[in-house]
Amino acid sequence: MTWTSFHSRGEILRSVTRVADRRRDGVLPMDVPGVRETFEDELALYGALSLRWHTRLAGRIERELAGQPLDLEGAVITAWRALADDMPGTRAILDHYRDEPVDDAMAAAIAKATRKEHILLAIMAGRASVHDSRGAALAAQTGAHIEQRARTLNAAIATARSTTTPHDGALTSLRQRLGRLRAALAA
Repeated sequence: MTWTSFHSRGEILRSVTRVADRRRDGVLPMDVPGVRETFEDELALYGALSLRWHTRLAGRIERELAGQPLDLEGAVITAWRALADDMPGTRAILDHYRDEPVDDAMAAAIAKATRKEHILLAIMAGRASVHDSRGAALAAQTGAHIEQRARTLNAAIATARSTTTPHDGALTSLRQRLGRLRAALAA
């Protein structure tokens, strides 16, 4: 890959991300100009988006851990949630194809990437270490639980935002609900 094609690929991927964020339908935007010439198939584009997600997730976790080093799991959940808010179209695509891969090759690649993400979440949250396959399996399970907590919290916040009426007490009410939700999730 030449330097020019590398930059062109990056610009096309940025265009794909913008379109995905605008659409939020979870479908790979293969109709974006240059996508079919740059990415050989859906799996290649999915892989590029997945790599972008995982790279940014790792960086976001590192920043959160620097800010709150005593609450490792809380930092990991905050990082995951913040990235899901920053990259909603990409997250929708990753979720859609996790549930409905186009073929067996994509299903296998997604399963492997998801497992690695779950292991990352568990290790960075201080909830697991990986020394063997049994440890990796436990870490993946723990990471899946952490991801689910982040999703649950995001859904609860979205619901609270949509049901809160704009008035002086709305912010107080939202803070109270979030406090109760955090306490329940911490238990």
